[in-house]
Amino acid sequence: MFADHLQPNLSPDTVEKVPNRNGYGEGLLEAGKRDDRVVALSCDLTGSTRTNMFSEAFPERFIQIGVAEQNMASVGSGMAAMGKIPFIASYAMFSPGRNWEQIRTTIAYNNSNVKIVGAHAGVSVGPDGATHQAVEDIAIMRAVPNMIVIAPSDVHEARKVTLAAAKHDGPIYFRLGRSATPVVTTPESPFEIGKAVRMYSRDVSLEKKVGIVVTGSLLFNALMAAEKLEKEGTGASVLHMPTIKPLDTEALEEFAKEHDALVTVEEHQIIGGLGGAVAEHLSGTVPTMIARMGVDDEFGQSGEPDELIEHYGMGIDSIAARAKTLV
Repeated sequence: MFADHLQPNLSPDTVEKVPNRNGYGEGLLEAGKRDDRVVALSCDLTGSTRTNMFSEAFPERFIQIGVAEQNMASVGSGMAAMGKIPFIASYAMFSPGRNWEQIRTTIAYNNSNVKIVGAHAGVSVGPDGATHQAVEDIAIMRAVPNMIVIAPSDVHEARKVTLAAAKHDGPIYFRLGRSATPVVTTPESPFEIGKAVRMYSRDVSLEKKVGIVVTGSLLFNALMAAEKLEKEGTGASVLHMPTIKPLDTEALEEFAKEHDALVTVEEHQIIGGLGGAVAEHLSGTVPTMIARMGVDDEFGQSGEPDELIEHYGMGIDSIAARAKTLV
Protein backbone atom coordinates (compact mmCIF):
# COMPACT_ATOMS: atom_id res chain seq x y z
CA MET A 1 0.00 0.00 0.00
CA PHE A 2 1.39 3.39 -1.03
CA ALA A 3 2.03 5.95 1.71
CA ASP A 4 -0.42 8.83 2.01
CA HIS A 5 2.26 11.44 1.34
CA LEU A 6 2.95 10.27 -2.23
CA GLN A 7 1.47 11.44 -5.51
CA PRO A 8 -2.06 10.01 -5.86
CA ASN A 9 -1.78 8.48 -9.34
CA LEU A 10 1.54 6.69 -9.65
CA SER A 11 1.66 4.76 -12.90
CA PRO A 12 4.47 4.26 -15.43
CA ASP A 13 2.14 5.54 -18.15
CA THR A 14 0.95 8.73 -16.48
CA VAL A 15 3.51 9.76 -13.86
CA GLU A 16 4.89 13.29 -14.28
CA LYS A 17 8.62 13.50 -14.98
CA VAL A 18 10.83 16.48 -14.04
CA PRO A 19 14.62 16.69 -13.52
CA ASN A 20 15.31 16.78 -9.78
CA ARG A 21 18.03 19.39 -10.41
CA ASN A 22 15.15 21.82 -10.98
CA GLY A 23 14.32 21.41 -7.30
CA TYR A 24 17.85 22.50 -6.40
CA GLY A 25 17.46 25.68 -8.43
CA GLU A 26 14.10 26.45 -6.81
CA GLY A 27 15.36 25.64 -3.32
CA LEU A 28 18.54 27.69 -3.71
CA LEU A 29 16.56 30.72 -4.84
CA GLU A 30 14.20 30.33 -1.89
CA ALA A 31 17.10 29.87 0.54
CA GLY A 32 18.71 33.01 -0.86
CA LYS A 33 15.56 35.00 -0.23
CA ARG A 34 15.37 33.74 3.35
CA ASP A 35 19.02 34.30 4.28
CA ASP A 36 21.39 36.82 2.69
CA ARG A 37 24.38 34.75 3.85
CA VAL A 38 23.60 32.17 1.14
CA VAL A 39 25.98 32.45 -1.82
CA ALA A 40 26.38 30.30 -4.92
CA LEU A 41 29.43 29.23 -6.91
CA SER A 42 29.58 27.42 -10.24
CA CYS A 43 32.15 26.14 -12.72
CA ASP A 44 30.78 27.33 -16.07
CA LEU A 45 27.75 25.08 -15.59
CA THR A 46 25.30 27.61 -14.21
CA GLY A 47 22.37 26.55 -16.41
CA SER A 48 23.07 22.83 -16.27
CA THR A 49 23.15 22.85 -12.47
CA ARG A 50 20.15 25.23 -12.31
CA THR A 51 22.23 27.76 -10.39
CA ASN A 52 21.08 30.32 -12.96
CA MET A 53 17.86 30.96 -11.00
CA PHE A 54 19.95 32.24 -8.08
CA SER A 55 22.55 34.05 -10.19
CA GLU A 56 19.89 36.07 -12.00
CA ALA A 57 18.14 37.05 -8.76
CA PHE A 58 21.28 37.72 -6.70
CA PRO A 59 24.19 38.50 -9.07
CA GLU A 60 26.13 40.11 -6.22
CA ARG A 61 26.05 36.79 -4.32
CA PHE A 62 27.05 34.59 -7.25
CA ILE A 63 30.63 33.74 -8.29
CA GLN A 64 31.45 32.19 -11.65
CA ILE A 65 34.64 30.28 -10.89
CA GLY A 66 35.25 28.93 -14.39
CA VAL A 67 36.46 25.42 -15.10
CA ALA A 68 38.37 25.14 -11.83
CA GLU A 69 36.65 22.79 -9.43
CA GLN A 70 39.58 22.65 -6.99
CA ASN A 71 39.50 26.43 -6.75
CA MET A 72 35.73 26.36 -6.21
CA ALA A 73 36.06 24.11 -3.15
CA SER A 74 38.78 26.29 -1.63
CA VAL A 75 36.96 29.56 -2.34
CA GLY A 76 33.78 28.08 -0.89
CA SER A 77 35.61 27.08 2.29
CA GLY A 78 37.08 30.55 2.61
CA MET A 79 33.67 32.15 2.22
CA ALA A 80 32.24 29.82 4.86
CA ALA A 81 35.04 30.89 7.24
CA MET A 82 33.84 34.47 6.74
CA GLY A 83 30.28 33.58 7.73
CA LYS A 84 28.70 32.86 4.34
CA ILE A 85 26.71 29.75 3.42
CA PRO A 86 28.22 28.66 0.08
CA PHE A 87 26.61 26.20 -2.33
CA ILE A 88 29.21 24.97 -4.81
CA ALA A 89 27.81 23.18 -7.87
CA SER A 90 29.23 21.28 -10.81
CA TYR A 91 28.83 17.89 -12.44
CA ALA A 92 29.36 15.16 -9.84
CA MET A 93 32.14 13.70 -11.99
CA PHE A 94 34.11 16.91 -11.43
CA SER A 95 32.87 17.85 -7.95
CA PRO A 96 33.49 15.75 -5.89
CA GLY A 97 35.22 13.66 -8.58
CA ARG A 98 38.01 16.05 -9.57
CA ASN A 99 38.32 18.10 -6.38
CA TRP A 100 37.95 15.38 -3.74
CA GLU A 101 41.21 16.26 -1.98
CA GLN A 102 40.24 19.93 -1.67
CA ILE A 103 36.81 18.92 -0.34
CA ARG A 104 38.41 16.53 2.14
CA THR A 105 41.13 18.85 3.43
CA THR A 106 39.77 22.35 2.92
CA ILE A 107 36.10 21.73 3.67
CA ALA A 108 35.57 18.54 5.69
CA TYR A 109 38.76 18.65 7.78
CA ASN A 110 37.81 22.17 8.88
CA ASN A 111 34.13 21.23 9.21
CA SER A 112 33.39 24.19 6.92
CA ASN A 113 29.78 25.12 6.30
CA VAL A 114 29.89 24.36 2.57
CA LYS A 115 27.18 22.59 0.55
CA ILE A 116 28.56 20.51 -2.34
CA VAL A 117 26.12 19.84 -5.17
CA GLY A 118 26.99 17.08 -7.65
CA ALA A 119 24.73 17.30 -10.68
CA HIS A 120 24.39 14.82 -13.57
CA ALA A 121 25.10 11.87 -11.27
CA GLY A 122 24.41 8.25 -12.22
CA VAL A 123 24.19 6.44 -15.56
CA SER A 124 21.02 8.33 -16.50
CA VAL A 125 23.24 11.17 -17.72
CA GLY A 126 22.80 9.06 -20.87
CA PRO A 127 24.65 9.83 -24.12
CA ASP A 128 27.49 11.67 -22.35
CA GLY A 129 28.87 8.23 -21.49
CA ALA A 130 31.19 6.76 -18.89
CA THR A 131 33.48 9.78 -18.50
CA HIS A 132 30.57 11.93 -17.29
CA GLN A 133 28.56 9.31 -15.37
CA ALA A 134 29.43 9.59 -11.68
CA VAL A 135 28.61 6.24 -10.10
CA GLU A 136 31.30 6.39 -7.40
CA ASP A 137 30.49 9.72 -5.73
CA ILE A 138 28.49 8.34 -2.79
CA ALA A 139 31.34 5.97 -1.93
CA ILE A 140 34.09 8.60 -1.95
CA MET A 141 32.01 11.09 0.04
CA ARG A 142 30.76 8.53 2.60
CA ALA A 143 34.36 7.91 3.56
CA VAL A 144 35.02 11.57 4.46
CA PRO A 145 34.59 12.47 8.15
CA ASN A 146 32.10 15.27 8.99
CA MET A 147 30.34 14.82 5.61
CA ILE A 148 26.60 14.25 5.25
CA VAL A 149 25.58 12.47 2.01
CA ILE A 150 22.10 12.75 0.49
CA ALA A 151 20.40 11.55 -2.72
CA PRO A 152 16.97 13.19 -3.17
CA SER A 153 14.36 11.19 -5.05
CA ASP A 154 12.65 13.88 -7.11
CA VAL A 155 12.17 17.60 -7.75
CA HIS A 156 10.19 18.21 -4.55
CA GLU A 157 12.66 16.39 -2.33
CA ALA A 158 15.63 18.14 -3.97
CA ARG A 159 14.08 21.49 -3.06
CA LYS A 160 13.61 20.37 0.55
CA VAL A 161 17.17 19.03 0.73
CA THR A 162 18.51 22.39 -0.45
CA LEU A 163 16.49 24.33 2.13
CA ALA A 164 17.51 21.92 4.91
CA ALA A 165 21.16 22.14 3.85
CA ALA A 166 21.08 25.93 4.09
CA LYS A 167 19.94 25.66 7.72
CA HIS A 168 22.42 22.92 8.70
CA ASP A 169 25.80 24.03 10.05
CA GLY A 170 28.42 21.81 8.44
CA PRO A 171 29.41 20.23 5.13
CA ILE A 172 26.81 18.38 3.08
CA TYR A 173 27.05 16.61 -0.28
CA PHE A 174 23.97 15.88 -2.33
CA ARG A 175 23.71 14.42 -5.80
CA LEU A 176 21.26 15.32 -8.58
CA GLY A 177 20.35 13.77 -11.92
CA ARG A 178 20.24 15.25 -15.39
CA SER A 179 17.24 13.54 -16.97
CA ALA A 180 13.57 13.97 -16.16
CA THR A 181 12.57 11.41 -13.52
CA PRO A 182 9.21 10.50 -11.95
CA VAL A 183 7.72 12.94 -9.45
CA VAL A 184 6.84 10.61 -6.60
CA THR A 185 6.54 12.88 -3.57
CA THR A 186 4.52 16.06 -3.00
CA PRO A 187 5.52 19.51 -1.71
CA GLU A 188 4.12 18.42 1.67
CA SER A 189 5.89 15.02 1.87
CA PRO A 190 8.19 14.72 4.91
CA PHE A 191 11.93 15.21 4.64
CA GLU A 192 14.48 15.50 7.41
CA ILE A 193 18.23 15.05 7.16
CA GLY A 194 19.15 11.63 8.55
CA LYS A 195 15.62 10.21 8.46
CA ALA A 196 14.27 7.36 6.33
CA VAL A 197 10.63 7.29 5.21
CA ARG A 198 8.36 4.26 4.68
CA MET A 199 6.92 4.69 1.19
CA TYR A 200 5.12 1.37 0.66
CA SER A 201 3.77 -0.99 3.30
CA ARG A 202 3.35 -4.70 2.57
CA ASP A 203 0.19 -6.74 2.66
CA VAL A 204 0.56 -8.51 6.03
CA SER A 205 -1.63 -11.38 4.86
CA LEU A 206 1.11 -12.55 2.48
CA GLU A 207 3.54 -15.07 3.97
CA LYS A 208 6.66 -14.12 2.02
CA LYS A 209 8.15 -10.77 3.06
CA VAL A 210 10.85 -8.77 1.26
CA GLY A 211 11.94 -5.22 1.99
CA ILE A 212 13.32 -2.81 -0.61
CA VAL A 213 15.67 -0.07 0.61
CA VAL A 214 16.20 2.62 -2.01
CA THR A 215 17.79 6.02 -2.44
CA GLY A 216 17.57 8.71 -5.09
CA SER A 217 15.52 8.76 -8.27
CA LEU A 218 15.07 4.97 -8.39
CA LEU A 219 12.39 5.32 -5.71
CA PHE A 220 9.70 5.12 -8.39
CA ASN A 221 11.08 1.85 -9.76
CA ALA A 222 11.23 0.42 -6.24
CA LEU A 223 7.59 1.35 -5.62
CA MET A 224 6.44 -0.19 -8.89
CA ALA A 225 8.47 -3.34 -8.13
CA ALA A 226 6.82 -3.63 -4.70
CA GLU A 227 3.38 -3.32 -6.27
CA LYS A 228 4.30 -5.98 -8.86
CA LEU A 229 5.58 -8.33 -6.15
CA GLU A 230 2.38 -8.03 -4.15
CA LYS A 231 0.27 -8.80 -7.22
CA GLU A 232 2.37 -11.94 -7.64
CA GLY A 233 1.95 -13.04 -4.02
CA THR A 234 5.05 -11.69 -2.27
CA GLY A 235 4.64 -9.09 0.46
CA ALA A 236 6.89 -6.09 -0.19
CA SER A 237 7.70 -2.85 1.59
CA VAL A 238 9.78 0.14 0.48
CA LEU A 239 12.01 2.19 2.77
CA HIS A 240 13.29 5.36 1.11
CA MET A 241 16.64 6.44 2.52
CA PRO A 242 17.50 9.84 1.02
CA THR A 243 20.28 10.32 3.59
CA ILE A 244 22.96 7.69 3.06
CA LYS A 245 25.22 9.20 5.73
CA PRO A 246 24.27 9.25 8.52
CA LEU A 247 22.02 6.23 8.08
CA ASP A 248 18.73 6.12 9.93
CA THR A 249 19.86 3.00 11.76
CA GLU A 250 16.80 2.78 13.98
CA ALA A 251 14.42 2.70 11.00
CA LEU A 252 16.74 0.32 9.12
CA GLU A 253 16.94 -2.21 11.96
CA GLU A 254 13.17 -2.16 12.45
CA PHE A 255 12.68 -2.64 8.70
CA ALA A 256 15.11 -5.56 8.59
CA LYS A 257 13.36 -7.34 11.47
CA GLU A 258 10.03 -7.16 9.63
CA HIS A 259 11.25 -8.94 6.47
CA ASP A 260 12.84 -12.21 5.42
CA ALA A 261 15.38 -10.44 3.20
CA LEU A 262 16.27 -7.01 1.84
CA VAL A 263 17.08 -5.58 -1.58
CA THR A 264 18.99 -2.31 -1.84
CA VAL A 265 18.57 -0.20 -4.98
CA GLU A 266 20.74 2.73 -6.08
CA GLU A 267 21.96 4.40 -9.28
CA HIS A 268 25.54 3.97 -8.15
CA GLN A 269 28.18 1.30 -7.75
CA ILE A 270 27.01 -1.38 -5.33
CA ILE A 271 30.50 -1.13 -3.82
CA GLY A 272 30.58 1.58 -1.19
CA GLY A 273 27.13 3.04 -1.79
CA LEU A 274 23.77 2.59 -0.08
CA GLY A 275 23.97 -1.20 -0.28
CA GLY A 276 27.39 -1.19 1.32
CA ALA A 277 26.22 1.12 4.10
CA VAL A 278 23.16 -1.03 4.82
CA ALA A 279 25.17 -4.27 4.82
CA GLU A 280 27.90 -2.79 7.02
CA HIS A 281 25.45 -1.72 9.69
CA LEU A 282 23.11 -4.71 9.69
CA SER A 283 25.98 -7.23 9.78
CA GLY A 284 26.67 -6.14 13.33
CA THR A 285 23.11 -5.57 14.53
CA VAL A 286 20.44 -7.48 12.60
CA PRO A 287 22.19 -9.95 10.24
CA THR A 288 20.00 -10.13 7.15
CA MET A 289 20.10 -11.61 3.65
CA ILE A 290 20.76 -8.62 1.36
CA ALA A 291 20.87 -8.34 -2.42
CA ARG A 292 22.52 -5.13 -3.64
CA MET A 293 21.27 -3.73 -6.95
CA GLY A 294 23.03 -1.00 -8.91
CA VAL A 295 26.10 -0.80 -11.13
CA ASP A 296 28.19 -3.89 -10.40
CA ASP A 297 31.87 -2.89 -10.66
CA GLU A 298 31.52 -1.55 -14.21
CA PHE A 299 31.87 1.77 -15.98
CA GLY A 300 28.86 3.35 -17.62
CA GLN A 301 28.37 3.76 -21.35
CA SER A 302 26.48 5.92 -23.82
CA GLY A 303 22.76 5.35 -24.25
CA GLU A 304 19.34 6.73 -23.44
CA PRO A 305 18.67 7.15 -19.70
CA ASP A 306 15.88 4.57 -19.40
CA GLU A 307 17.82 2.17 -21.61
CA LEU A 308 20.85 2.38 -19.31
CA ILE A 309 18.78 1.93 -16.15
CA GLU A 310 17.42 -1.29 -17.65
CA HIS A 311 20.82 -2.43 -18.92
CA TYR A 312 22.37 -2.18 -15.47
CA GLY A 313 19.53 -4.09 -13.84
CA MET A 314 17.79 -1.22 -12.07
CA GLY A 315 14.44 -1.45 -13.85
CA ILE A 316 11.13 -2.43 -12.26
CA ASP A 317 11.11 -6.02 -13.50
CA SER A 318 14.74 -6.57 -12.52
CA ILE A 319 14.16 -5.37 -8.96
CA ALA A 320 11.06 -7.55 -8.58
CA ALA A 321 12.77 -10.61 -10.04
CA ARG A 322 15.80 -10.27 -7.76
CA ALA A 323 13.57 -9.83 -4.71
CA LYS A 324 11.65 -13.01 -5.53
CA THR A 325 14.85 -15.07 -5.59
CA LEU A 326 15.47 -14.16 -1.95
CA VAL A 327 12.14 -15.38 -0.59
